[in-house]
Amino acid sequence: MSGGARPAPGPLPADRALRVRLVIFDVDGVLTDSGVWLGELPGGGAVELKRFDIRDGLGLKMLEWAGLEVALVSGRVSAATALRARELGIEECHQDAGARKLPIVEELLARKGVAWEEVAMLADDLPDLSVFRRVGLPAAVANAVPEIAELACWQTSLRGGEGAAREFCDALLEARGKRAVVVERYVTERST
Repeated sequence: MSGGARPAPGPLPADRALRVRLVIFDVDGVLTDSGVWLGELPGGGAVELKRFDIRDGLGLKMLEWAGLEVALVSGRVSAATALRARELGIEECHQDAGARKLPIVEELLARKGVAWEEVAMLADDLPDLSVFRRVGLPAAVANAVPEIAELACWQTSLRGGEGAAREFCDALLEARGKRAVVVERYVTERST
């Protein structure tokens, strides 16, 4: 298959999917292809660009429309990540330059009153492991490192930044019996 796609995965485990209240997404390597474009403006200021897949953004919004909380948790501080979160209206966007994700997520769970078994996470690399080991529904992108792929209960057929997050969102909504309802609501609201 082209583009690094793998055979389509089976359905998400429904028992785990139905417990989910919060969905955490890593950013670099999950919502992006891990690439970062760096440059310098004529005045000397730095500029950073990242490529986000537009389908993934709609998937995250669909989760919210289905009543799920969505959070971005990144181990790298980036203005591009903050900008994408604002564009999508995602309030829970957390970035830590030292990739200390576990304290961020522990605080988030305490504040939201969510238990670990009620959390899903889509991840790809070692900075995600401390959180990934604890969540109730660990999912990996197709090109995840072995340590993440081995712990995942489900893995996308698409690579990070190439529609993997949307594939996961669709599978989660399908396992919860909500995808058709959310899609129809989306179409209806844009048809009047």
